[in-house]
Amino acid sequence: MSKEDNLNQNWKKDFPIEKQQATNVSRRDFAKFLTLVSGGLMVGSGVVAAKAYLMPKEEVAGEHFVCKKDEVPSGGTRGFVIEGSTVPYILIHLETGEFKAYEQKCTHLSCSVFYKPGTGIIHCPCHEGSFDAKTGDVIAGPPPRALPNLDVFFKDNDIYVKAAEKVEYHS
Repeated sequence: MSKEDNLNQNWKKDFPIEKQQATNVSRRDFAKFLTLVSGGLMVGSGVVAAKAYLMPKEEVAGEHFVCKKDEVPSGGTRGFVIEGSTVPYILIHLETGEFKAYEQKCTHLSCSVFYKPGTGIIHCPCHEGSFDAKTGDVIAGPPPRALPNLDVFFKDNDIYVKAAEKVEYHS
């Protein structure tokens, strides 16, 4: 027996599994895998639900300076984040002269929304959702509710925002 033949036979002794057998997965192993994946998803969903319940969404408190009036031209926008928060907002200077501020996350899957100048529409490019720029209400697409908004007010030439006052409906 040559040295090369001996080496090939010893290699097969060290790794006796044939290639065809190595790719087979038993039903039991597959069931274990599915059980582990399902358990992981269940625990992950529980953690997300617990976090949402125990740590509710940050509320905007107080007044916050955004920018000067002349820094946002008519039809223009300015993105901002309130100090101490991670929620992105968008300030829109409508062509009518009004300023509006909305959360910049679509209420469908939290994609960034953008104002389309001259249309009065805030657009979500992910799933073609549209919101009314004056009210934040849903115009089209899958978003389930209006964009959360902030009240905009002015102090001389400065633009400020604060939590929107909630409107209560009495029947």
